[in-house]
Amino acid sequence: MKHHDQVADAFGSTAAAYLTSPTHATGADLRTLAEAIAATPDATVLDMGCGAGHASFAVAPHAKAVVAYDIAPPMLATVEGAAKERGLDNIRTQQGAAEVLPFADHSFDWVISRMSAHHWHDVPLALAEVRRVLKPGGKVLFIDIAGSDHPLLDTHIQAIELLRDASHIRDYRADEWLALFAAAGLQASIRERWRIDIEFSSWVARMRTPEPRVVAIRSMWASAPDEVRQYFDVREDGSFKLDALMIEAQ
Repeated sequence: MKHHDQVADAFGSTAAAYLTSPTHATGADLRTLAEAIAATPDATVLDMGCGAGHASFAVAPHAKAVVAYDIAPPMLATVEGAAKERGLDNIRTQQGAAEVLPFADHSFDWVISRMSAHHWHDVPLALAEVRRVLKPGGKVLFIDIAGSDHPLLDTHIQAIELLRDASHIRDYRADEWLALFAAAGLQASIRERWRIDIEFSSWVARMRTPEPRVVAIRSMWASAPDEVRQYFDVREDGSFKLDALMIEAQ
């Protein structure tokens, strides 16, 4: 199975869980997205890797039009249903991969993405596409889980993420993000950094992580060096904290 198929498959079967997940449905970052889009009159917005649609739902009341874009058709069906329920008739869905955007040059005022890019097969290619579809003066806001600046911490969090979700590629560090955006010809800066509390049992249930892998994650946390367990604030039940960041670019 190719990686793109793996992502589509993994998130196809879990779409409903992501719609109701408090981790995804709430957060100050959604308000920041909404306020940013609201500052652009009649904004056309592309939400890349929209998942269950929470970023699209947050910005739609402040935008002219939103395209919710994702590789997994069941995610898009979930977005369509929820948008209808919420009366957000300016959201349309489109299926595809981040690396091949089926849109004309200079189509969007904003490109946003939330908790998706760590699954993308080729981030440099995806960012080149972002630049192509942005209007002159267009803006970008990306939100994602962040890798750690210390190799010891970074190795552990990437391994934990991969065990939980076989379609995981990489949580990029802040400096990696800035370099990736610069290489795509976009001026970027880190707007915010924060931490997300991860409740272990719902985190693995949402992804339908197979039991042997759940056991492996618990074992990894249990045997991790003290400084790793302290940094990620690992609790008895396996719950912990993830780093997140918001990158803005234009």
